[in-house]
Amino acid sequence: MKLQNLFAMQEDLDRFIQTNREVKEDVFRKKGLALLVELAELANETRCFKFWSTKGMSERSVILEEYVDSIHFLLSLGIEKGLDHLELWPEPVAESDLTELFLGTFKAVQQFLSEPSMANYKEAWSWYGGIALAMEYGYDEVLDAYIQKNQTNYDRQNKGY
Repeated sequence: MKLQNLFAMQEDLDRFIQTNREVKEDVFRKKGLALLVELAELANETRCFKFWSTKGMSERSVILEEYVDSIHFLLSLGIEKGLDHLELWPEPVAESDLTELFLGTFKAVQQFLSEPSMANYKEAWSWYGGIALAMEYGYDEVLDAYIQKNQTNYDRQNKGY
């Protein structure tokens, strides 16, 4: 999947938010924490780790929305570090167990936050791709959900979110 359009959309949204909120500080670490929180919310919706519960996953659309919430922050972090020239979504991690995918993704994101290199950024994208693959989300489905959520984020900002 080509990422250039997503980077452009995210950069516009980031600029809109940071201009309207008059953000002057470096928000890389805050965005990093936001990404980890969104990843945890995504894991919670899948319930993959809740061995003590018989309740199933949330609806597919709910999980997809949480997934693209994470993608917003993953894109934004790349923009912050000048890595928005990544053209294609790297090959996804080949792992089918969601718990392992989430643990690997947390580790990859934390590694990127500590050492924001292109190699670490690609690794985080690969783990995110593994989650999409395991959840059977196609790139077109992710793209459509991202575009929809991006507009929701603009709407929220315009309403004083």
